[in-house]
Amino acid sequence: MSSQTGGEGKIYEIEKELEPKPIEELELQDFEWKPFLVFAIALVIGIGFFLFPVSSNGRTTVPFDIVVSYITGNFGSAVGIYVFISILISAFFSTIALLNKNREKKMLDSEFTSYYESGPIFWLLRILGLAMAIMMFFDIGPAVLHRPDIGGLMWGTLTFSVAVIIPIGAIFLSLFVLLGGLEFVGTLARPLMQPLFKVPGRAALDALASWIGSYSVGMYVTNLVYREGGYSKRHVFINATCFATVSIGFVGVVAATLDLLHVFPYIFLSYLICMLVAAIVTVRIPPLSRVPDHYVVEPDPEKPIKGSVKDYFQYAVSEAIRKVKEEEGFFKVAFRGFIDGLKLASLIIGTILAVGTIAILIAEFTPIFDWLGRPMVPLLNLFNVPDAEMLAPATLIGITEMFLPALMVVEASMPAKFFIAVLSISQLIFFSAVGPMMMDMFSDIPIRFHQLVVLFILRTLIMIPIIAAIMHILVAANILT
Repeated sequence: MSSQTGGEGKIYEIEKELEPKPIEELELQDFEWKPFLVFAIALVIGIGFFLFPVSSNGRTTVPFDIVVSYITGNFGSAVGIYVFISILISAFFSTIALLNKNREKKMLDSEFTSYYESGPIFWLLRILGLAMAIMMFFDIGPAVLHRPDIGGLMWGTLTFSVAVIIPIGAIFLSLFVLLGGLEFVGTLARPLMQPLFKVPGRAALDALASWIGSYSVGMYVTNLVYREGGYSKRHVFINATCFATVSIGFVGVVAATLDLLHVFPYIFLSYLICMLVAAIVTVRIPPLSRVPDHYVVEPDPEKPIKGSVKDYFQYAVSEAIRKVKEEEGFFKVAFRGFIDGLKLASLIIGTILAVGTIAILIAEFTPIFDWLGRPMVPLLNLFNVPDAEMLAPATLIGITEMFLPALMVVEASMPAKFFIAVLSISQLIFFSAVGPMMMDMFSDIPIRFHQLVVLFILRTLIMIPIIAAIMHILVAANILT
């Protein structure tokens, strides 16, 4: 392992890859019932909170959705106050941190203040987010900001959801991640993740957290592992742009909006196919292939191993037990996760509100996306996608907010609606939330705006022929009629 000093501070690198070692030759952790039970209970609680099906108000959902929906639906005023205070704290401490950069005598100098350090652009976005929060919270300013499809969407839906999802999800994900779940899932996933996606096996948990919880939760996991040396900058970039997907629940929301719930299994299966193919392709081409394998702390890479399925399982349990013995127990881990979630939410909510509102205003009041969509018409016609003129702008407007394409094609034919439903949830990168979250949370990598735009376009071009082929198969089978 070697390190060097650069403009961003100390850079750590792994000198060379180690040869895979047979699991049977490794010294496994002695089995102990107490840490094993702690791991098993944390695993069940973590998975159950996000995956265990329960019935609520006549529909099948998961506890995570119930808790978040209950909080946002019954305590809207309290959530609004919490969101406003979070944005205010972020803007205030970001300003202090910016002013401290060129001062010998620091103001309010602490680890908490340094957490909000950023460049001038993100400081400006957090200030702009505060200005928008003041207008939306106190119901003042331009009337357009208070429209249900603009301010209502950004303030009352997206920011409220993200602000609640991150700290609540962080409690259960911290239990899962820090009490052996990361080691267990990561070990079992190693044979697939590295050869297919160029990331450690532990990245499977990031993807799982996004699919069953939210992209916010998935990126929380990525950030947690990155800051502890488990991921390099390239790993983070790949995880954030390939696996920080919308949740299964939101896939259902899109399907319901387009009256496609009866074909939900086909939508979800197509979504998984698209995500996997897009990841396999994009990790091997720029910009992802050019991101350096640098670490921000002393690297803690996965040790290369080989063995049978039984060997892998035994090693996964051993690693989980080892991790449990290093941690502080349920309540301290859960509380630490909750506090980290609150801090992370306050860091990014203002940026999301600012960038997302601007993006939606551009889409609503300018013809930019109509112009940009015109070159997509011949491409859609090439693959015999119906309603190409209507669908063309919707193929690109998802970069602003992934729910907008669905709203634009509610009058289209069923095959066309299926096409846009799958495309919009698979494009992954949108600037009402996940885009600024990536750039803000991982500003030390850095993840750049233009790189995200390039990746959005690449993903769209990769997935159009795949979704078109699936659509035609389903039409031929009389499933989409």
